[in-house]
Parts: sequence; structure tokens; C-alpha cells
Amino acid sequence: MAMDTPPVPQQTGDTPKGFAYALTAYGLWGLLPIYLKALGHISPFEVLAHRAAWSVPCAALILLATRRIGDLKVAVRSPRTMGMAALTASLITINWCTYVYAVGSGQAIEGALGYFINPLFSILMGAIVLKEKLSRTQVAAIGLVVVAVGILTWDAGRLPWISLTLTVSWGFYAFLRKTLPVGPNQGFFLEVALLSIPAVPFILWLESSGTGHFTHGTRMDTWLLASAGVATAIPLMIYANAAKLLRLSTIAVMQYITPTIIFLIAVFVFREPMNPVKLSAFVLIWSALALYSYSMLRAYRAR
Repeated sequence: MAMDTPPVPQQTGDTPKGFAYALTAYGLWGLLPIYLKALGHISPFEVLAHRAAWSVPCAALILLATRRIGDLKVAVRSPRTMGMAALTASLITINWCTYVYAVGSGQAIEGALGYFINPLFSILMGAIVLKEKLSRTQVAAIGLVVVAVGILTWDAGRLPWISLTLTVSWGFYAFLRKTLPVGPNQGFFLEVALLSIPAVPFILWLESSGTGHFTHGTRMDTWLLASAGVATAIPLMIYANAAKLLRLSTIAVMQYITPTIIFLIAVFVFREPMNPVKLSAFVLIWSALALYSYSMLRAYRAR
């Protein structure tokens, strides 16, 4: 579930329109598992290839509409920028593919867990990589997450690799994305353009061999695969508008709407099993997020 987040300008207050935009964007991202579940019979690699290929024209239209297409000319002439874009594209590939697999294989709950943990992983990364000082509340929140992962590992008899892969891949993606010297929409275009280089030949090979679902599947498969770009770009555009109209603290707390919806869909729509042990781990995660949100809001008010 890749969320291409533009830089959030400092806001003096929230607006009802901004709240509506953010609610819509996070709601759409939260409902994405229903779309992916309909593609559950298709290989995650084929779904990923279509998502990359169909996102290119959508991203190009965004740049044309915002008149930022010229920024790409500078970016493509810089080997460092293109190298960084290739690295972030690789990380988002891992994230997307893992998430598609999680939903398609009936493990959306574990996918939701990964996105719940992600903000706290980002805090830990900041402490380790950037030497940022953690408050006691933040340390306590990270400690609760470690305990929760331990409980899930004990219950399943293995590490929750889907959750950890989603957390780590998105955490490093978001961290490196900040160093990419282009805007969020330009960066998104570069990433999907690079991914489309192997994706388009892969799609053509699948269709020519008769194993692809775009022309050899059902009509519904064709429409769903062709909609992959829109499913990626529309929430992004809505979010970009929300970020301009909300305070940083507001939009940061609202990000939990997405994994909450994913969790509810997994349990009540997909009927994925939820035993008491797993539920207790999620309670710890939610407690950690409450501590994190409290710490963040207190720091924001102090500033």
C-alpha cells in the first residue's frame, strides 16, 4: 500500500475541506484490500507489473496538470538523483508486492499490523540513523511494539515476516524519499517509470505466452488490472490537497485510519482468524500508538 506523501507545510489551523480530503484519501487506501482481494487469483508480480505500468500515464497527467513536467529534465540528467530513484523504486516494489501477497493469501491482518508499527519504526530509525533523542514516552511505545511482535512470533511459531517486511521497506523508503531532490509527484513518476522498464516487457511476455490475465483472463480481470494506475494515483492527489490544508499533527494522527480500516475488513469481511493472543498483541500496538500520538501532540503544542 504505497502512500507517496508530499512535504507537509506548517499549518496555523485545520480546515474542514482538508479534513474531508484526508479522510477520503486514507479511506481509499484502507479500502484498497477489497480491490486487491478481487485480484487474489493473480500472481502478485503480475499485479505489481500492471500497477507500475498503468501508474506512468496517471503520474504524467498529474505533472502536466500541475505544470511540473519541466522538473524531470533536471532530474534525469543527474546520476545521483536517478540512482536514488532506482533505490526507492526497489523498496516500494518490495512493499507493494508484499502487501498484494498478504491480501491475496488471506493475511491482511498481518499487513495491517505492519502499517500500525511503521510510524514507531520511523521514530526508531531517527534515533539510530539521525541520532535523534527519544522521549521516555516514545521509548515506552517502541517497547510495547517489541513485546507485541514477540507475542505474535510465539503464537505463530515464526516471525511475522509480512508485517516486518512492510514496516522496514516502507520505513527506509520514506526515509530515503526525503533525500530525493525532486518533488513528491515528480519522484513518484520517476519511480513508476523506472519500474515500467521491466514491468511492460513482463506483461507482454505473459500475454504472448497465454498466461497473462489482461487479455486471457475474465473481462473483470482486464478492468481491474487497467484500474491499477488510478487506484494508485487518485488517493495520492487527494492526499496532496489534504496536506496543504491540515496541521502536521492532525494528518499524522489521521494516518492510522488506513490500517484500522484494513484490520476491520480483514476480520469482518475477509473473516480472517483473530484469536485472543493475536488480539492482545494488537491491543499493545494500539496502546503504543496512543502513547506515540500523545507524545507527538504534546511536542507540537510545546513548539
